[in-house]
Amino acid sequence: MKLKFIFPFIITLMVILLFHFTQIYLVKFYPVAANLTAFLVFFISSFSKETVIQKFAKKLEGGVLDDFTRTYTRNLTYVWCAVTFLNLVISIVTVFLPEKWWALYNGCISYFAIGMVFVVEYIVRVVLRKKYRG
Repeated sequence: MKLKFIFPFIITLMVILLFHFTQIYLVKFYPVAANLTAFLVFFISSFSKETVIQKFAKKLEGGVLDDFTRTYTRNLTYVWCAVTFLNLVISIVTVFLPEKWWALYNGCISYFAIGMVFVVEYIVRVVLRKKYRG
């Protein structure tokens, strides 16, 4: 088993426990840092010849992307830029709210919202592939 896949979960659990037992205020900025990192990955890659999502798609598709996939993944990068930016802004706002609201958004709502984006994107991708790839 590779530990690199478990590492983010361990870090998240440690941050939650640290916040719960010590009430260190700066721990509330952990979601801000995570969301900022995700946003920057998508945003910076949108200026590259090949976005981060295109690189993943290229590996999944065997190294070559057709025009539809190239366009779709570039547009998907823009969508994820918007989603991660919105999540970043909300996580910044929650830092200044009571801990209950911070925990509710950053520990539940944000994950649900990101999961819903994945689900909707998958459905859109399947429909568009059938329409444009035959």
